[in-house]
Amino acid sequence: MKLYSSPGSCSSASHILLLEAGADFEIEKLDLRTDRQMADGRHLNEVNPKGYVPVLELDDGSLLTENVAILQFIADQYPDSNLAPANGTMERYRLQEMLAFISTEIHKTIGNFMNPKLPDDMRAFFTQRLNGRFDYINTQLNGKDYLLGEQFTVVDPYLFIICSWAPMVGYDLSPYENVVAWQARVGARDSVKKALAPPS
Repeated sequence: MKLYSSPGSCSSASHILLLEAGADFEIEKLDLRTDRQMADGRHLNEVNPKGYVPVLELDDGSLLTENVAILQFIADQYPDSNLAPANGTMERYRLQEMLAFISTEIHKTIGNFMNPKLPDDMRAFFTQRLNGRFDYINTQLNGKDYLLGEQFTVVDPYLFIICSWAPMVGYDLSPYENVVAWQARVGARDSVKKALAPPS
C-alpha cells in the first residue's frame, strides 16, 4: 500500500493508523501549500481528481479516498489491532457515528478558520459552534482514556490531528480539561510521534 499524505493535515490520521496496525506501506508526502507536485513529477490531481489527501493506493493499484473510509479500511485489514469494533455490531455504528460527527461538525467547522479573510462575525459564529461541539466531546471523554472507551480506535487520531490545528487558527481548547488530557495521552503514543516527526 501507498499513502499519499501531507504532514499535519487530516491525512496524518491515516499515517498514524497504518503505524498502529503494523502495516507494510510506503508514504508519499506532499506539501499542500505548494503546487501539490509529487516526487515523481505528477500532480496530486493525477492521483485524486478531488485534489486532496488522504489517498490510499492499494496493492492492486486501485485508490481509496476520504478519511472516514480509509481509517475503517485500515482497521478492517488488521482486525487483531482492535482499531475498530467488528462490522455489524452496535459498537461499530457508534464508531461511525463519532467519525461522522468529527468529519462534519468539527473538521469542517475548524477548517473555516484557515481562511485569512474570514470576517470577524463569522469567526464568532464558528467559534460558538465549535464550543458546543467540544462541550460534547469533553463530556464524552468523562472517565475514558479514549473517545470510545479504554481502546484506542480510528476516531482518536482523526480528532487528534484536527485538535492540533487549534493553536494555528487561534482556537482555545484549554477550557476542555478532558480534551486536553486526552490530547496528551494520544500525543504520547509512538505512532503519533513517529508520524508527526519532522523529516530527518
